[in-house]
Amino acid sequence: MSGTILIIEDEEKIARLLEIELGYEGYQTGRAGSGTEGLELYREQKWDLILLDVMLPGLSGIEVLRRIRVNDPSTPVILLTAKDSVEDKVSGLDLGASDYVTKPFEIEELLARIRSALRVSAARSAKREVQQEEQQEFLAISDLRLNEQTREVYRGERRIDLTPREFDLLVFLLRNQRQVLSREQMIREVWGYDYAGDTNVVDVYIRYVRKKIDEAGLPDLIHTVRGVGYVLKESS
Repeated sequence: MSGTILIIEDEEKIARLLEIELGYEGYQTGRAGSGTEGLELYREQKWDLILLDVMLPGLSGIEVLRRIRVNDPSTPVILLTAKDSVEDKVSGLDLGASDYVTKPFEIEELLARIRSALRVSAARSAKREVQQEEQQEFLAISDLRLNEQTREVYRGERRIDLTPREFDLLVFLLRNQRQVLSREQMIREVWGYDYAGDTNVVDVYIRYVRKKIDEAGLPDLIHTVRGVGYVLKESS
């Protein structure tokens, strides 16, 4: 097991025990004996998890947690609380603590909770990365989005099935959204330089695509520019 853990604990014996046990488990640790020092160490580097005592000199653990959560909703924080501090436990969980352990605690229980919090954090991080990658793969305007890799098209939550030519035409419109495009441009980029047919084919396919994405009741996205061609943009 590896990872970085910040220990914010003012009781010397407990803090030293945590350093030794976590080091033995393969974690790298940092240690602070007050809320103010702990907040400073937190800001100096990225931590995989924070062990945070509630009763601290200077800033309380609850206040430290509140300040961490202002800009950081994801770093796991496990509170170390006194046995009868129900109010602190509730306040901590409401502020976004991942878990709490009551003193005196068994080290094996704490290690298990640390492993669990890190697994949850890793899973959430992986999910965010996948979502970011998926978002980057989409061409979008308004509530219309198109994934070039999977060839999926959605208007809101409704999936739209397009023929290969319709899909290529919509890709070109999305890549050049808010720009007025002539029929000649669309012929050249979608059908190819060697296309010898009539440019009216653009009007036919625009009509096909419009019928599928500009559903009744939804704002139109494909607009005709008389004498020039078409533009993909949000309705005024």
